[in-house]
Amino acid sequence: MRDVPSAPVEPVLRHRAFALFWFARVGSTGAYHMQAVAIGWQVYALTDSALALGLIGLVQFLPVIVLTFVAGPLADRFDRARIASLCQIVHGACAALLAVGTVGGWLTVGHIFALVAVVGAARAFESPTMAALVPGLVPPALLPRATAWSASANQTAQIVGPALGGLLYGIGPMVAFTTAAGLFWSASALSALIRVERAVRPREPVTLKSLFSGIGFVRRRPIVLGTLSLDLFAVLLGGAVALLPIYARDILHTGPWGLGVLRASPALGALAMSVWLANHPLQRRVGRTLFAVTILFGVATVVFGVSTSLPLSMAALATLGAADVVSVVIRFSLVQLQTPDAMRGRVSALNALFVGTSNQLGDFESGATAALFGTVPAVLLGGIGTILVALIWMRLFPDLRRIDRLGE
Repeated sequence: MRDVPSAPVEPVLRHRAFALFWFARVGSTGAYHMQAVAIGWQVYALTDSALALGLIGLVQFLPVIVLTFVAGPLADRFDRARIASLCQIVHGACAALLAVGTVGGWLTVGHIFALVAVVGAARAFESPTMAALVPGLVPPALLPRATAWSASANQTAQIVGPALGGLLYGIGPMVAFTTAAGLFWSASALSALIRVERAVRPREPVTLKSLFSGIGFVRRRPIVLGTLSLDLFAVLLGGAVALLPIYARDILHTGPWGLGVLRASPALGALAMSVWLANHPLQRRVGRTLFAVTILFGVATVVFGVSTSLPLSMAALATLGAADVVSVVIRFSLVQLQTPDAMRGRVSALNALFVGTSNQLGDFESGATAALFGTVPAVLLGGIGTILVALIWMRLFPDLRRIDRLGE
C-alpha cells in the first residue's frame, strides 16, 4: 500500500462533519458509561454477586454475536450517520425505561439484563458505523490525527461519564438514568446532521458471501488479523472494569462516588495520551510500540489488582488507560488504512465483534473467575495473561512487529 503522507498541522475539528461526529461521540459514550456505573452499582446492590456483575457483560455481548454480520453490510450500503443516530435513539429509550422502572419500583435484575441486551444490540450497529465514518470525514493524510481526536472524545466521555454517573447515582438512580437518556438523544441529533461527501458506494446484492466477506478479507491480511486478535485476547484476559464495584465497596471502602472515580481513571490517562498523540502523531517503530504498550497494560493491571490504596489504584488505572489509547490509535489506523471504503463497514463490524468479545465477554470472564478464585487473584491472572499474549503474538505475527510507519 502507498505511504500516507504525514498529516499537516490542520486542526481536524475545522471539518464540520468531524466536529459533529466528535461531539456526538462524547455525548453517546459519556451517557453509556454514566449508565454503566449506575447499572453496575444497582445490580451489585441487588445481588451482592461478582458473577452477576460479569453477567452484565455477557448479556450485552450476546446480541453482538448475532448481529455483527448484519451490521457490517448495512454500514456499507446505507447512510452510516443515520444508522448511528437511530441507534442512539434506542440507547436513550433504554435509559429512560431504566429511570421509569426505578421510580415505579418494578425494576428487577431480570428487567435490567433485558434492557442491557437491547443496549448491546444497538451498539452492535452503532460501533461499526461510527468507526467506518471516520475515514470519510477528513482527508486521508489526517486520519491518524483524526483517530487520536476520536480517541480523545471517547476518553473525555469515559472521564466525565463515570464520575458524573457516580455523583448523580448518589442523588438518585433516576437522576443518573434520566441524564443519560438526554445525552443519548442529543448525540442522536448531532449524528443526524453529519453529511459525508463521497462517491456513492455500489450496492452489491446481499448474499451469504457478502455478509461474511469481511472474514475472508481479514484472513488474507496477516497484519489486520494480528492487530484485531491481539486486542481480542489481551483485553479479554486483562479486563478488570467489571470488578470495580467490588474494589470500590469491599477493598477500597468507598461509595458510588469512588466507583465513578475508579471508572474515570483509565479515561483520564487515556485522554492525556490521546491529546499528546493528536499533536505528536506516532512516526516510527509502530509495531514494536503496539506490543510494548500491550505489555504495559498487563503490568498496570497487576499493580491495580494488588493495590489497597485508592490513589495507587487510580494511578494504575490511568497508566492502563494511557497504554490502551496508544494501542487503539495504532490498531484503528492500521486497519482503516489497509481497508477500502467499500469494505470498511464489514471490517469495522468484525472489529466491533472482537472489541465486544474482549470487553463484554472479558467482563463475564472476570466475574466468573472472581467467583471461582476471588477478586484479586482474578485480576492478577488477567494481567499476567495479557503480558503472555503480547509475547506470543510477537512471535506469531512478525510482520506486525516489524511495521515502522502507519502508512506501510
